[in-house]
Amino acid sequence: MHNAEKAGDAARWGELVEGLHGRLEELVELFVTRVQEIPEYADNRVSLPELRSTARETFRRLIDGLRDERFRHSNSHGSQDSLARFSSELGAKRARAGISPEALISAVRLDFSILWADLLKISDAEDAVLLTSHVDQVWRVVDEFATQTHSSYSSERVRMAQEESNIRREFIARLFSKSELSADTISQAAGALATDPEARFSIVAASGEAASKLRTIATQGGWLQPSQRLYVHEFGGSTYVFWALPRAHGGGPRVAGLGGAGRQDEGPAYIPAPIIGIPCGYVEGFSGLRALPSAARTAERLALLLQPADRGPLTAAAAWARLAKQQLQDAGLDLWADLESALSECRDGERERLTETVRHFLHTGNITTTAQELFCHRNTILNRLNRFQELTGIDLAVPAQAARLVVAWA
Repeated sequence: MHNAEKAGDAARWGELVEGLHGRLEELVELFVTRVQEIPEYADNRVSLPELRSTARETFRRLIDGLRDERFRHSNSHGSQDSLARFSSELGAKRARAGISPEALISAVRLDFSILWADLLKISDAEDAVLLTSHVDQVWRVVDEFATQTHSSYSSERVRMAQEESNIRREFIARLFSKSELSADTISQAAGALATDPEARFSIVAASGEAASKLRTIATQGGWLQPSQRLYVHEFGGSTYVFWALPRAHGGGPRVAGLGGAGRQDEGPAYIPAPIIGIPCGYVEGFSGLRALPSAARTAERLALLLQPADRGPLTAAAAWARLAKQQLQDAGLDLWADLESALSECRDGERERLTETVRHFLHTGNITTTAQELFCHRNTILNRLNRFQELTGIDLAVPAQAARLVVAWA
């Protein structure tokens, strides 16, 4: 009697499963209607014909998986392998279509609810115990399908990210490899980087420990706004990081924390906050990708001028005197040595007083302010400046001569 009951249950379950097969098109239409309630499916990232075709194949394979265990095993593992292959292809297709993992999971969950609801619809009241005994089977079949689909989806997303990263690196390398960029190169690179080729950009360059910090910041990027991206390039021991400036902030970039306040004289925040504390060469607000090679060379040159006391990005505006001094030294001109020779005639302590006074004056440009800062009488400051001119021949009231001194002391 017990075996007869089990045989009867199996037969009845087979009838219900066949009933699902007979209602395949109804299941498909219900799925299409409900999946379009998910925003990413509603905006046609997946076409309606594709949704119907996929739903039809999904339900057909899932229903085959609900057949009696003995029937499925007698059919070998063909249906299971078919479902696995189909779910793998589906996961990869949805990743390429730009469907989010949350939307994918929501869509797959519909399969169980639709199948189970339809089973309840076509069953009789006396089938309640039979359905209860098979709910685990229904869930297991759908769950295996969902797991395989999500696994394939995740693998495809990783592959796509690696491919996108490789493409970006290739085009970034092209931008840095030539001093003159063709219109085609700029256009193709802008497309790969998903940026406006005519936007304003900023770039930093560093080597050694600072370069390592730049790479870490660019890789993590968790503090960035969704529309922002840091682009990285490695070459010749230097690390370069560049980024597009927000369109609304096209003029007069300043060094300040992104999303945070800098000093009051810094203006809007255009440099990513974590970079502020890294010593590096910094070129701000150059126009378009075409200017990138030149800006990169300047940033690299500024990085070479960094001094131990520097605690953040060094701009050309801040380092022009150092740059000029280096250029003059490369040409065989040493303003520092000439100045040292001229001041060698100073009496005891006189040199320190003169250089202190002149440095303060170069910083303020004002006799009264210099006197206040050094707690001296105004006439004392004038006497010291006159004495300095007597020794060196440099008249600080003449900008061209004062600039020589700024360069010498850079």
